[in-house]
Amino acid sequence: MTSQKTPQTMKPATAAKKLGVYLEATPGEFQEGVVSRDELNALQADPPEWLRELRRNGPHPRPVMAAKLGISIGGLARGGITDPLTTEQIDALKQENPGWLERERATQAEVRKEALRVKEKNTRS
Repeated sequence: MTSQKTPQTMKPATAAKKLGVYLEATPGEFQEGVVSRDELNALQADPPEWLRELRRNGPHPRPVMAAKLGISIGGLARGGITDPLTTEQIDALKQENPGWLERERATQAEVRKEALRVKEKNTRS
């Protein structure tokens, strides 16, 4: 007797997170269904136009926005950014470079510097 292997599936929110896109901006059929591991791999290997467009122009989820701005997700919240931003809005924010963004970038640079120092210390030990 052979057991039939069921395909591994995930919720649309999990798939959107793995794809680096904002779930609410994805097509309705993506949001309402389940995504198999094979479908996710296919989307990553050969993204359809809607996925390429979302990755290029947004709106973007918080981790992507934070990375594009060079700050932490917490820094977004401290800066009052609660809604998803498009690439155009992120670029405008970078150009404007408000005080909070400058402070958050400096904080993030310090965090990276400290992490590097700790890593170097640990490798010498």
